[in-house]
Amino acid sequence: MHEGHIISAQELTVLLQPVLTQKSRNLVLFLQDRLSIDDFTYLSESYGDKNPFQNEILQSSPSSLVLPAVDCKATRYLLSFLQESGDWKLTNVTDPNVSHLEVDASKPNLLVVQLQPLGSGLTEISTLEAIAENDKIIGRVTMALQERGIHFSVIYTAVRPSRVSRRTDVIAGLRRQLMAAEEEENSAYPPLNVTTGNDTCILFYARNFSLKANSSVLIDLTNATFITQNVDISASECSNSNTTLSLKYTNPVSGISSLEIRFLMTKKFYEGSARNWSTLDSVEIVQDGEKFAKFNVSVISAPAEYSSHCQLVGTSNLYPARLVPSNDEAKNWDVFISRLQIQGFNIVNNTFSYASDCTGFFSPGIWMGLVTSIILVWILTYGIHMIMQLTTNNRFDDPKGPALSVPQTE
Repeated sequence: MHEGHIISAQELTVLLQPVLTQKSRNLVLFLQDRLSIDDFTYLSESYGDKNPFQNEILQSSPSSLVLPAVDCKATRYLLSFLQESGDWKLTNVTDPNVSHLEVDASKPNLLVVQLQPLGSGLTEISTLEAIAENDKIIGRVTMALQERGIHFSVIYTAVRPSRVSRRTDVIAGLRRQLMAAEEEENSAYPPLNVTTGNDTCILFYARNFSLKANSSVLIDLTNATFITQNVDISASECSNSNTTLSLKYTNPVSGISSLEIRFLMTKKFYEGSARNWSTLDSVEIVQDGEKFAKFNVSVISAPAEYSSHCQLVGTSNLYPARLVPSNDEAKNWDVFISRLQIQGFNIVNNTFSYASDCTGFFSPGIWMGLVTSIILVWILTYGIHMIMQLTTNNRFDDPKGPALSVPQTE
C-alpha cells in the first residue's frame, strides 16, 4: 500500500475474503488496545537484543498480508463482521497459559484473544515489556494449535493506533496544521448527517452538546443527537447559499415538551479573498413552540470547501467561539458545545472535509512570547549600542620622557 492510504471497512472485507472462504476455517484474532506499524521497526531497532517481536509466524506462513494503516471504524467492528460472516464457534481465550485450550477441528472456530493493554501512561520500556509479553501469548496460542495439527489463520491488530501518521494530503508549508475531528478515529460515534436524496448536505458532530435553561435545568443532548439519534431533522433545509440544520427533540427533560435548535449557515463570495466562504451566522432555540431565543455566532467560518471546527463553543466569555445573545429570551439559556465540527456545503463522500479551526493565529501564549522577545531584543540592542560608545586613550605616558599632562578640559 502506498504511503498515506488507509484501508476502509469495505476494502478490509474484500481482503479478508480468502480467509473466510478457505477449507480450514480456523481463525485466531489477537486484539490489542493500540498498535501501529511503526512499532515493529522502532521497538526492534531501538532496543537491539530486547526485540519484543520474537515470533516468526509471518515469515513462516505460506501467505501473509501486512496492512500499514486500517480505518479505526473497520477494526472496531471487525469482531462483529467476522461473527456475521459465518457459522463460527466463538471462543474467548482468557487464560494466557492456554494449557486447556479446546478446539474442535471439525467445525469452524473463531478464537478471540484479548491481549494485555498497553495503557497510555506507560514509558517506552514498560511498553516494550507489555508488547513482549503479548508476543509470548501469541507464541503459546499458535504453538498449541500447531502441536495439535490444526490449520489456522491469524489476525493481529488493535482497536486504535499508538502513533499518529502524518497527513500527506495537506502541505504543512502552505496551511496551518489545524485540529480536525478525525480523531476521529477516536470518535465514539459517527457524525449526524442530513441527506437530500442520496447526497449528504449537512454533517454535524460534537463531543458534548448541552444546554442549561434558567441557570438550573441541565439538558444533555449528546446521546439523543448522535448515539440513539432520537432527534427529528426533517425540518432541515439545504441550498447552494443557505443551509439550516434543525434539531427537534420531544420531552428532552421534565418540564419541556418540545425543543428545537437551529444552526443557520450561509455561503457567500468575498472579493478580498476571491473565494466562497461558509459562515455559521446564528443559533436559534425554540422552546415549546413559543419561546424563541437567538444567538449571534462569532469566528466560526471556513472556506466553502472546508468544514468548521471549534474546540469550545458557548455563551461563556471564556470560550474561543461565543454565542452572543441577540434577544432577551436568549439570556435565559447557557450553551456548551465541545469539539464542534459542522459542514453545510460541498460535502464529498459523506465525510467531513479538511477542518478550518476557529482559533486565531495569535493565541495568548504567542503574544506573551512576542512581547518577551521584543524586550530581550531591545536589551541586546541597547547593550551593543553602549559597547560601541566605549573609547580608548589616544595618548600614553612615556616613562623615558616628560610626564604626560592631560588638561581637565579633555
